Amino acid sequence: MTHGKPSSRAQRLAFMVSLGLFGALALASPVAAQEPGEATNDLLRAALVGLGYYLSNSPWLLGIGGFFGLYRPLVAGFIVGIIYGDPVQGAQIGAAINILYLGFISAGGSIPADPSVAGWVGTALAMAGGLSSEAAIALGVAVGLLGTIVFFTRMSVDAVFAHWADDRAEAGDADGVARMNWLPPQIFLFIISFFPAAAAVYFGSGVVADAINNLQANAPWVLKGFEIAGGLLPALGLALNMRFIFRGTVWPYFFIGYILAAVGGGAVNIVTIGIVGIALAFLHIAFVGDRAERAMQSRGA
Repeated sequence: MTHGKPSSRAQRLAFMVSLGLFGALALASPVAAQEPGEATNDLLRAALVGLGYYLSNSPWLLGIGGFFGLYRPLVAGFIVGIIYGDPVQGAQIGAAINILYLGFISAGGSIPADPSVAGWVGTALAMAGGLSSEAAIALGVAVGLLGTIVFFTRMSVDAVFAHWADDRAEAGDADGVARMNWLPPQIFLFIISFFPAAAAVYFGSGVVADAINNLQANAPWVLKGFEIAGGLLPALGLALNMRFIFRGTVWPYFFIGYILAAVGGGAVNIVTIGIVGIALAFLHIAFVGDRAERAMQSRGA
């Protein structure tokens, strides 16, 4: 059997790819936002959105930028806003879409929707069409549902690469096993995520903008319906999140945070509430966790 060091090699490669992709994103975004009317810049913006969507599902960002960062619509919306020259609006749209997915959970290799594509493609289409944050939520929901096609296709095809790794394991090729776990899956992921997302933004932005203008002129009630639905859908995300909160012992902290935010009337900012939440979480783990450990030890004795 050949022995290699795939872990260190993969770490170095991930670092270099992450650095290069982040550098390209940082340098190209201001250029793309300068002249929004040209087709070349439209293509560049679409490519950057597609690249961001791919990165949100890939392991290249050292485990801290993908699923736990770029995958979230708030983060995606902010970066899309930078690409389109208005990071504030992008963050507002991304935050509005993110509320819907507060209770998002992926269990058993299945997802009900794709928050990542809703954040990246949904925000880009909403900004191109001039939609408000509320109306953009409905668009994000539709795009997120379509994103499940990419997810399930990826999961199905990746099973084939696992068999390729098995073949190399039987041959005693450790380097081949490691290579089959990242090279073919990432090439396939890039193909099914970058190109569809970039094409949707490049070709769909004009269609969405024309449709929005047509609706504003002939059927403004449709856009008003989008805004109303967008105002209701975040309540669903909050309800799903509260469903998990109230199953445990941390539900009193929810009301503490709510009271601080509501009674404070804006005097208590979100940073202060976050600091209070961290302190309460530490106290909860210190007391409740210690009590649970002592109970397990007493049962074992």
